[in-house]
Parts: sequence; C-alpha cells; structure tokens
Amino acid sequence: MGNDVEEVSLSRDEFNASAKARAKTSPPGRSRALSALSHRNYRIFFGAQILSLPGTWLQLVAEGWLVYQLTGSALALGAIRFLHTIPVTLLSVFAGGLADRYDKRRVLIVTQTVAMVMALLLFWLTLSGKAQFWHVGCLALVLGIANAFDIPTRQSFIVDLVGKPDLMNAIALNSSVFNAARIIGPAIAGIVIGSVGVAYCFLINAGSFLFVILGYSSLRLAKKGHSESKNSQARGIGAALREVRSNAILRRLLGMTALTSVFGMSYTTLMPIFAADIWNVGPRGLGALLSANGVGALLGSVTLAFLSHSERSDLMVKIGSTGFACTMIGFALSPSVYVAMVILLISGWFMVLFFATTNTLVQGQVTDGFRGRIMGLYTLCFIGLVPFGAFLGGGIAKWMGAPFTVMLGALVCLCGSGVLWRAPLRVA
Repeated sequence: MGNDVEEVSLSRDEFNASAKARAKTSPPGRSRALSALSHRNYRIFFGAQILSLPGTWLQLVAEGWLVYQLTGSALALGAIRFLHTIPVTLLSVFAGGLADRYDKRRVLIVTQTVAMVMALLLFWLTLSGKAQFWHVGCLALVLGIANAFDIPTRQSFIVDLVGKPDLMNAIALNSSVFNAARIIGPAIAGIVIGSVGVAYCFLINAGSFLFVILGYSSLRLAKKGHSESKNSQARGIGAALREVRSNAILRRLLGMTALTSVFGMSYTTLMPIFAADIWNVGPRGLGALLSANGVGALLGSVTLAFLSHSERSDLMVKIGSTGFACTMIGFALSPSVYVAMVILLISGWFMVLFFATTNTLVQGQVTDGFRGRIMGLYTLCFIGLVPFGAFLGGGIAKWMGAPFTVMLGALVCLCGSGVLWRAPLRVA
C-alpha cells in the first residue's frame, strides 16, 4: 500500500518516471503480461470493468432483439445502431479536446450516470409494455451522446492509471475484460430473454453501472495541470489534425480503422437476422453466436497481453486486419450455425489483434498533451463511423440479404488490408 499512497502526491512526470522504474525491474513472462495490475488505480478500474461490462452486452443484445420484435426490419436495426453512434461521429473530437483540459474522472462519472438512467428508462418502458421503436431510438441517441464523451476520455485516462511504460499492457488487459464480457453478456442475455423477458436485461445493466461509478470515485490520482486555456479548443483540435496530417503512421492506422469500422462491422448489426431468419436458432442462438465471437476476442486479448512488450506490433496489425476480413467472408458463406460459431471465434481473435494493437500504436505516436484529441479522432474512426456502415449495411441487407452484405464489406476490408501490407507501420 505504500507505493499507492506515494502516487497521490507525485507530479505527472514523477509518476511516469516511477512507473518506468517499476517496469524495468519487473520480471519477464507471465508477470509482465499482468504488469498493469501492479498499479492500485488500474486494479480498481479493471475490477469495475469486470463487474460492469457484461451488463452493457446484455443491453446491446436485448435492444437488438426488442427492436427486431417491434419492427421485423433490418433497416430498423441499422437505424438504432446509427442513433447510438452518430453522436460519437459528431462529438468525439470535441470530447477528446475536453479530455485534455478537464478532470477525466468527473467526466466519466457523469457519463456513466447518464447511461444508468437510460437503462432504467428502457427497463420501465419495456416492462410496462409501452416501448415503441421511437422510444428506443430516443434513448439510444441520448446514450450515444454520453458515449461520445465517455469513450475518448476513458481511452486517454488509462495512461493516468498506469503511466506510459505499462500502457500497452493496460490496453491489452482492458481489451480482455471487454471481450470476456462479450462471452458472458450475450450468453446471459439469451437466458434472461428466454426465461423472464427482455426488460430485465436493461435492469441488470442499470445496476452494473454502480460498480464503475464507485470505482472511479475511489481512485487516487496524481495531480495534473492543464496546459491549455478554455478558449483554445478550436485551435487545439486544429493542431491535432495537423499532427495526424504530418504523421504517415497515424494516417495509415486511423485510415484502416475507419475502413474496418464502416465496412467490416455490419455483421454485429445484422446478427439478429442470421439468428432468427437464416438459422432459426432464436435468442439463445443469438447469444451463442455473439459469445463465440467474444471467446475469440478474449483469446486475442490474452495473446496481446503476453506480447505487449514485443516490438512487432506493426506485424500484428497487418495479420489482424487480413485475418478478420478473411474470416468474415467465411462467416457469410457458413452453411450452418455451428460452422458460423467456429468462424466467429477465429474472427474475434483477429479482430482484437487488429483493433487493440492499433489503439496502442496510435497512443504510442502522441504526447500526453495531444492524447485526448488524438483518441477523439481514433474514436471517430473506430466507433463514430460505424453508424454509416450500420445504416448502409441495413439498407443493402434489406434488398440483397444479410450474407451478401457481410461478404461485400469483408471484401472491401481485404483490399484495404492488402494496401496496409505495403506500408511501414514501425514506431520510430
């Protein structure tokens, strides 16, 4: 506990220097794969995510099932995803600027509280039988606004918990929590929907936010000064854009992230159609499909944690992007739900290898003063462009079918990956 108390009074530079010294003396092997957990703050953050993120996946699965029950429309599924993420498209860069200038912990507590209230409202509407498509859409939009501020702030907050030397390991471990929730959450959602109804998924999720709020409140953070005035927001965003324009590696990483988000992620939006209409496996089958994808993603996260001190992260990005595109083609052609589950497992491994390593490389290219704004741009590419892909995918699926839509997007990603193999991504 002595080191934990000491970190409270350290300046930012001293905090990072202390973390670097600990990293140099840490033993190799399994302990290095868990090096971020040597920090008290990250242990709290990590534990809160373990308890909360399964609830998020419960809500995602339940919401998709509810919308499809209310409308029976692939386009409606795409529209809800659009409403969830269009605020991220419009606000994430601005929110990243705020993350560079305001107390990140306070911002995160506010965003988590808003998300909890939205889940409670959705629970009440669904349980009372009053839920309509426009209700779900409005709540999705408000939650999207909260997420627009939450995501870049949380991404740039991790370095405050562990310092720079353990940043890659922390991102890998955080990804493992997220993807473990991809296994547990959908599986629980399928059971809850089939047993007591879709409304209770929203209630469980609302309760899970309490763990995160309490966790953030108990962190002991190093003192941090703000280098910019509150009137420099527009100039600061412009500086971040110039930083990306002048950095070829950042351009390539952000460009491939954007391409994958728009064209490669439609399978998640269309998954209820595969479960209900193509393979006729119902909500439990839907949960099993998403959980299989989560198993693969978890294995990818564990792999990345062990490789977090490797210097070949550029190769992992290229392998991940190519493998993800190829497995999505296989998923679209799957003759049965069991073959699809195996392919989704493999796809999840490649997907997290690409996204998590890209996140690490992006953060490795920027200084602390730009981190929030660059992560705002990354959030725009990673999540903010998804509504366009979801809306486009829903529209194409309405006329050409879900399998064709997934295959078409995967082929676009495969072409982008081919270009990536010809470009250097090594961090200087």
